[in-house]
Amino acid sequence: MKYVLVTGGVVSGLGKGVTASSIGVLLKACGLRVTSIKIDPYLNTDAGTMSPFEHGEVFVLDDGGEVDLDLGNYERFLDIKLTHDNNITTGKIYQAVIEKERRGDYLGKTVQVVPHITDAIQDWIERVARIPVDGKEGPADVCVIELGGTIGDIESMPFIEALGQFSHRVGHGNFCLIHVSLVPVLNVVGEQKTKPTQHSVRQLRGLGLTPNLLACRSTKELDYSVKAKLAQFCHVPLSNIVTLHDVPNIWHIPLLLKDQKAHEAILKTLNLLSVATEPILKDWTTRTKVHDDFHENVRIAMVGKYTGLSDAYLSVLKALLHAAVAHNRKLIVEWVPAGDLEDVTSKQDPDSYKVAWGLLKGADGILVPGGFGDRGVQGKILAAKYARENNVPFLGICLGMQIAVIEFARSILGLHDTTSTEFDPEAKNPCVIFMPEGSKTHMGGTMRLGSRRTYFQVAECKSSNLYSNVSFVDERHRHRYEVNPDMISQLESAGLSFVGKDETGSRMEIVELPSHPFFIGVQFHPEFKSRPGKPSPLFSGLIAAACEVKRTVMSPSYGQTKLTNGSYNGHSPTLKSHQNGKGSNTTNDSLNGIYTNGNVVYVDGSF
Repeated sequence: MKYVLVTGGVVSGLGKGVTASSIGVLLKACGLRVTSIKIDPYLNTDAGTMSPFEHGEVFVLDDGGEVDLDLGNYERFLDIKLTHDNNITTGKIYQAVIEKERRGDYLGKTVQVVPHITDAIQDWIERVARIPVDGKEGPADVCVIELGGTIGDIESMPFIEALGQFSHRVGHGNFCLIHVSLVPVLNVVGEQKTKPTQHSVRQLRGLGLTPNLLACRSTKELDYSVKAKLAQFCHVPLSNIVTLHDVPNIWHIPLLLKDQKAHEAILKTLNLLSVATEPILKDWTTRTKVHDDFHENVRIAMVGKYTGLSDAYLSVLKALLHAAVAHNRKLIVEWVPAGDLEDVTSKQDPDSYKVAWGLLKGADGILVPGGFGDRGVQGKILAAKYARENNVPFLGICLGMQIAVIEFARSILGLHDTTSTEFDPEAKNPCVIFMPEGSKTHMGGTMRLGSRRTYFQVAECKSSNLYSNVSFVDERHRHRYEVNPDMISQLESAGLSFVGKDETGSRMEIVELPSHPFFIGVQFHPEFKSRPGKPSPLFSGLIAAACEVKRTVMSPSYGQTKLTNGSYNGHSPTLKSHQNGKGSNTTNDSLNGIYTNGNVVYVDGSF
């Protein structure tokens, strides 16, 4: 097994995740099998209990693991299926060591950070690296490890020590360290400054790790003299210093690495030159070149409560992008803060109220993603009501599905007091209830998580057609509440159709409004399994329906456009942010393809 470690220096947010994923793409293009591990030094056991404002979305794996969003990037870039053990946290390591100590596995020894914690980290990496993640038998050829945080962080020290020991454990020729660092350009003099990277590498070397390659982030390509200076002071060969400068979209990153022969430096360090082939990135190159070719757009209103942080809905954005690309459309996402749609906002902040409703009514389709808590719920209900009454394509995910059911029960059944017990535990007439198997005392890992099977109940429903008329689908879940099974007959008699259910037939998974052009809610999260070239069927259906809406309101010259369902041509979407007239905040940086310009955040080619 060969290992590639990616670390970061100077500042956070340099794009280590994109760099690690791009390295994986490049090595996979060389004919190697690749797996990935993300190390997060925080004490949480997993990402499940953290707010999206802390680390962005919680990505859910097939096995129910609630992990860092970077594992979503790995899965999308490399088209693999990871496990919860591919995300290592300080909490997991300490928990495992303490459990061994309680069992007496250490035979009375004093349990210390070195060697017991550091050994546990190394053992974990070796064990997980051998788990196949690409559907083939046997371990991968290369494991790409990303160390979260920045070199020098006190919380990362046990991992730094463990990885230093690990490089000696696996031996020369089996370990390659790539250090991602910043080479800033001072506007005053316009000069690329190497000193931050020099200090970062010196600190890294002082901790027992020596980089084999430097991946330098900068606004423009590094000058030859700058590379020579870094080579001299950082003790890294000139050929092993690559520039990751700002690019129009992140599809360029693997190509940048390839053009600078980063793969040759990595393969040489790992003694793989004789077994690897020249990287084949034809499809990738095509996707990168044509990403700006689409001129017709599709406008989707995203109604949520974390609209000020795009990373909170990262996988949803990627799934929308995959679907838009398949239909030859540029994606424009209108961020609509759910609370701004509510009547109370019309009195407290009429301008925001007017903007929010303007964005919603100007959209070709509406999406209400998952979430927790009661903030903004009434706004989401109003969005679902508007979509239902005005035949606007609608997709509700998890909470979004529950919202759609609540709105229908209130508006059509006349049950004006119906709600979810999540919002009102004492509700007398709830149409969404707490699942009986859930825990009310513990938050972490107690939801209905991971891949679960949904069986179609109606053969010719829209959802079944989108999934190619299969009898069941396996999708990933993350929820504590469900539609009240005691109200199903009442809801269906009024016109709703629960076309997908679990294996028991008592848990609702997919709801449709047959009289509507496209009104679908799903209890699962289809965005987690969407891939470039293989968009989620439900997202593809939403975009297709939204394109139909756009064609009916456009002039005849636009209405003659032909949609190419299922084709993947690659393009750069535009993510347009409106947050009470202000630009939306994001934890991503320009390497991730996100650039801020006034009120608009452009997301170019990110998947």
